[in-house]
Amino acid sequence: MCNSVVGGNFKEVCAEKVIRFKPPLYKQRYQFVRDLVDRHEPKKVADLGCGDTKLLKLLKIYPCIQLLVGVDINEEKLHSNGHRLSPYLGEFVKPRDLDLTVTLYHGSAVERDSRLLGFDLITCIELIEHLDSDDLARFPDVVFGYLSPAMIVISTPNAEFNPLFPTVTLRDADHKFEWSRMEFQTWASQVANCYNYCVEFTGVGTPPAGSEHVGYCTQIGVFTKNSGKLSEPSVSRQRDQHVYKPVYTTSYPSLQQEKVLKFVLVGELLIQVDRLRLRHQRMLREREKDPGPKPGDADSCPAPHLLLGAVFTEAEKARIESSPKPFCEGEKFYIPLQRLLTYPKLHRLCADEDRMRSLIADSVCLSSDGSAVVVDLHSSWDYRPEDN
Repeated sequence: MCNSVVGGNFKEVCAEKVIRFKPPLYKQRYQFVRDLVDRHEPKKVADLGCGDTKLLKLLKIYPCIQLLVGVDINEEKLHSNGHRLSPYLGEFVKPRDLDLTVTLYHGSAVERDSRLLGFDLITCIELIEHLDSDDLARFPDVVFGYLSPAMIVISTPNAEFNPLFPTVTLRDADHKFEWSRMEFQTWASQVANCYNYCVEFTGVGTPPAGSEHVGYCTQIGVFTKNSGKLSEPSVSRQRDQHVYKPVYTTSYPSLQQEKVLKFVLVGELLIQVDRLRLRHQRMLREREKDPGPKPGDADSCPAPHLLLGAVFTEAEKARIESSPKPFCEGEKFYIPLQRLLTYPKLHRLCADEDRMRSLIADSVCLSSDGSAVVVDLHSSWDYRPEDN
């Protein structure tokens, strides 16, 4: 027999006693948190007892989150896993819309640190069962009373499920206790009432057929702060208290940063300009083959809603076609900024002509009045049939 758990699944034990969760139990707990983030879109999230930072790594991809914090008492583990939270190369090429800062702190969940005030969501996944009686007594006052986030998620083992496992007593040697559903719900309800929260109970890890009476393997309490009159913050809460030790921090590139926005905007603009330039060349070649007049041929071609693979909705197509059209003066090709702003990708990056002009002015050639981007109509890299 084995009396420990690794990653939510038990080590080698008697085959007839093994219960395998699919997905593994720890992944089900993380997915539960991810589903909450999807529904409530918190901006500031902290994970107390973040351990190997796997949950933080899953949460950093959510566009709503702008501040992500992990706290753990194991400093070595934080040092060894911090790099997992660094931005990838692709996150520089395709940056987020909003800023994101990720910070890891060495500290305890029962210590007050004012840098965790004002959070939308605090998660405590498989944490409280590691607290001794003194720390467990302090935990509600710190997390619910002092930090007082909008939502708190606490998961902990359900002791009623344990007889289904070949364990001696507790699931992990470091667990100080494991509660039945009644014990957890009694504690959670008392805490919620004391600190002006409501709580809902659920769980993950469905029991096997015939054992439904024991409940979920992991029990979960979701605490939501009640609206209405809140108590005035204490003097100690108003004062900065920095007891946690910063171990790792990183910031992600985002379109809120002007240098990043400029880089992305210029890159997308040059792609669009080149598409329009090549499209205009094609129109000129077709005109040479068939010199007869065509309505709107200053900026037309077969299937005008298609632009080298780009497909627009009818509304987008109408906005594009009603904007000032590109034109040639000699060998120079002019694309009005107003035209460029109608293309969805560019409009999402910058919706204002003056703003676009200021961002691209030192990266592209503009007309004398600054109203259009100017490029050579022909490039040495262009494919020409006569070159064959």
